[in-house]
Amino acid sequence: MDTPRPDLAAMDAIYRLDGARVETSPNAAGPWDATMQHGSAPTALCAWAAEAIPTAVPMQVARLTIDLLRPVPVAPLDIETAVVREGKKIQLIAISLKAKGVEVARASVLKVRRAEVELPDTVHDTPPNATLPHLVAAPDPFGDTTANRFVSGLQMRAGRGAFRTPGPAAIWFKAERPIIEGEAITPLMRACITADFCNGSASMLPWEDYTFINGDLTVSLARYPVGDWVLLDAETWLGDHGGGVAFAGLADERGYFGRAVQSLVIEKR
Repeated sequence: MDTPRPDLAAMDAIYRLDGARVETSPNAAGPWDATMQHGSAPTALCAWAAEAIPTAVPMQVARLTIDLLRPVPVAPLDIETAVVREGKKIQLIAISLKAKGVEVARASVLKVRRAEVELPDTVHDTPPNATLPHLVAAPDPFGDTTANRFVSGLQMRAGRGAFRTPGPAAIWFKAERPIIEGEAITPLMRACITADFCNGSASMLPWEDYTFINGDLTVSLARYPVGDWVLLDAETWLGDHGGGVAFAGLADERGYFGRAVQSLVIEKR
């Protein structure tokens, strides 16, 4: 793996862009291995790339699916994008991330037309089933983040349950570290960053004895989140042959706006 340059090691943001070349800082590292990126990082990068592609009419992302084909290294990446389908109501985008010419992640992103539609008075947001973040007095639920550089750029508040306690949990996330150097974190990126924490937020197995890495992530959105805090109302189901599914409702303080699903690979340490 390429050794990060000294200026990248000192960079606060996760990525620095140079055309289609993406330099990666050590802050991308996740909990499983310091040389592997946290899944939230490449997912947010793909969200940024999708939003950067122009559309003929106003559109917003309705669904993003990323397949993590290999461990995404904390190393330079090349990003490739293509419009698969350009229509009046949808745009379908393919995104590929490569490390040293080898594809490590592939995303499919669906945008749908954005328009003002008058809805019946009976249609309203469902309030989040969790204590709101500003009312949570407990400290961040993740604990020591020294071994997880990506998580050190987040604030977290347990709205229901607890991060490292087996079972369902509802955790609020606030991303504070920039993803792209010199650019603000967009609402779509905030949703994608939060969504990849399904397996960690609602783990059914002790971290000390098992790994439960996700091989993919799908984020489906009715609308974009409002504000800095995003709730992950998460649960995990385990199979009996080393697989599982982690899923969550996504909400802001106004109410639920989307869902996230991960396919898990369960292994003993």
